[in-house]
Amino acid sequence: MASSNYPDYVRRNVESWTRTNAAHTGVTAREAWAKDEIDWGVFAIPESQIEVLGEVAGLDVIEIGCGTAYFSAWLARRGARPVGVDPTPAQLATARELQAEFALEFPLVEAAGESVPLPDESFDLALSEYGASIWADPYRWIPEAARLLRPEGRLVFLRNSTLVILCQRADAPAVEQLVRAQRGLHRIEWEDTGDVEFHLGHGDWISLLGENGFVVERLIELYAPEDAQTHAYYDFVTADWARKWPAEEIWAARKRG
Repeated sequence: MASSNYPDYVRRNVESWTRTNAAHTGVTAREAWAKDEIDWGVFAIPESQIEVLGEVAGLDVIEIGCGTAYFSAWLARRGARPVGVDPTPAQLATARELQAEFALEFPLVEAAGESVPLPDESFDLALSEYGASIWADPYRWIPEAARLLRPEGRLVFLRNSTLVILCQRADAPAVEQLVRAQRGLHRIEWEDTGDVEFHLGHGDWISLLGENGFVVERLIELYAPEDAQTHAYYDFVTADWARKWPAEEIWAARKRG
C-alpha cells in the first residue's frame, strides 16, 4: 500500500508520529534500545514476570507498528529474526540510526499494518506493542496478522485496557468513573491531538480473533506496581489509578493449524 493510498486515519497518525519523533522520540528510543531486559507497558513490567513471549530464539517475528523498533531490537538480541513494519518514515529513520549505533541489523519495512507487503505464512510470531494494536483498525490488521502467520503461529499484542479507555477524556488522565459508552466502541478521535485510535470491548476482541482463526490463550491485565510513579510523558493514567484497575492488557492468541 503506497503512502498516498493510506486510509485517512493512517495519514493523520503518521503526521502526529512525525512530530513526536522530532520532539522527543530519539532520546526515549535510545534509552529503550539500551535496555537489557524486555518489559511491558507504561510501568515497565518485566517479561520475566509475565512470561508471555516464551523462547524466541530462531523464530521469524514481525512487529506490526514497530515505531523505532526497540522491541524488535530486544528480540534480535535473544536470537529471533525480527522484521519491523511501520508507516512513519521518521520513526524508521530513527530505528536505522539506532541499528547503526547498537550494531544490530534487521529488516525495516515502510507499510501500514492493514496491508503489509510480505508473503503469506512467513512468521512464527506477530507482535504489536502499542503499534497496530491501537493505531490500526483491528478489523483490517487482525486479518493481516493471520495471513502473515504460519499455522500454530502466535499473536501477542499490548494495548490500553478497555476500562481505561472508558474512563478517559481527551488531554486528561483516566478518572474513577465511566465517561464513554462501551457499546459501539471502535474508532476514537482525540480532540487534543487529532490522533485516531481503535479500541474494542473484550467480547468484540474475542469474536474478531476467533473469526480470523485465532484461539485466545491468555489475557494479561497489567497493574502499576506498588512503588510505581506516574509516567512523565505517558500520563493518560496515574500510577494510583493503575494500582486499582488494569491500565493495559496483553493478548496472546494462537493461529489454528
